[in-house]
Amino acid sequence: MHEYIGAVHIHSRYSDGTGDIPDIVHAAAEVGLDFLMLSDHNTLRPKQDGWEGWRENVMLLIGYEINDREDKNHYLAFGLDKSVGVRITAQEYVRRVREQGGIGFIAHPDEQRNSMPEHPPYPWLAWDATEYDGIEIWNHMSEWMEGLTDENKFQRFIHPLKSITAPPDITLRRWDELARSRRVVGIGGTDAHAHKADVMGFFDVEVFPYKVMFKSVRTHVLLDEPLRTGDDALFETDKWRFYDALRAGRCFVANANHGEARGFSFYGTSAEETLLPGDFAVYPGEGRIALHVELPVKARLRVLCNGSVEKELVTDEYSFGASAPGAWRVEAWLNDRGWIFSNHIRLGFADGTC
Repeated sequence: MHEYIGAVHIHSRYSDGTGDIPDIVHAAAEVGLDFLMLSDHNTLRPKQDGWEGWRENVMLLIGYEINDREDKNHYLAFGLDKSVGVRITAQEYVRRVREQGGIGFIAHPDEQRNSMPEHPPYPWLAWDATEYDGIEIWNHMSEWMEGLTDENKFQRFIHPLKSITAPPDITLRRWDELARSRRVVGIGGTDAHAHKADVMGFFDVEVFPYKVMFKSVRTHVLLDEPLRTGDDALFETDKWRFYDALRAGRCFVANANHGEARGFSFYGTSAEETLLPGDFAVYPGEGRIALHVELPVKARLRVLCNGSVEKELVTDEYSFGASAPGAWRVEAWLNDRGWIFSNHIRLGFADGTC
């Protein structure tokens, strides 16, 4: 598989970000990212203005972040040529994104915070919508703001990366439960705006420069064939190969500030097939499917089935037999900080459930 690393959920001056697109792309190129997924609020103008494409050998993909009339139920939609409408319900825009051939992810689904009244939480409430492709299991800005207090705000402003620990337990539990019924792809988002803040009433600081944010929560996407980097003539073909891989769950989430995650793999093997994250297979019985994990360095590995920890050990590789049907995934932790979170390999029943 060919691994591509990038940042998802980014805002520019087209909405409430502070950066121009060339500067944002340059920051991504400087830290070695392969792709960016821009999602300004309620506008596809950056795409209409011709920004999507190869920029400094970074694949710039442009979607937008949708919300309902109450500014709840934020949804990251990509692969669209026109907006799906305004002043409609979350259920409706999720459906329309799917109908138009796009790909969509629920943003910060369980966000909860009260440290800044001017920035209220924006959780997802429309769980009766069913046609989303995945959810943002880890959002840098949400975690940073949820942990903000009067006592720690100076340190969190000065060190925006050190305060990020792991995805919220409530979201991981929800994700595991949803995966028992169907594939729900987990992605990681930066929610980068490059906000400036008044620190201690004395001076303005750009708290979250794009270049800093791009060193934190990333999404790694795996493709069967390489992208033709810089080839504008093949961009549309490569873009849809990329979206198809993401939709299929061929990805994992990692925090680069905790450790370099390139080279991680999680897969399954049986006498008949090889399974990759996002795949489903009918469970053939105990001992007939082996699951394998390879880590770039030794870490605390957690193996989970339907959200329950089945095994925990320190290692850089591990193989085991799938002991039961279920949505299987793995986590790697370094120094008690969440590092890598795989997507599920789902082993279940003939009706597609686990």
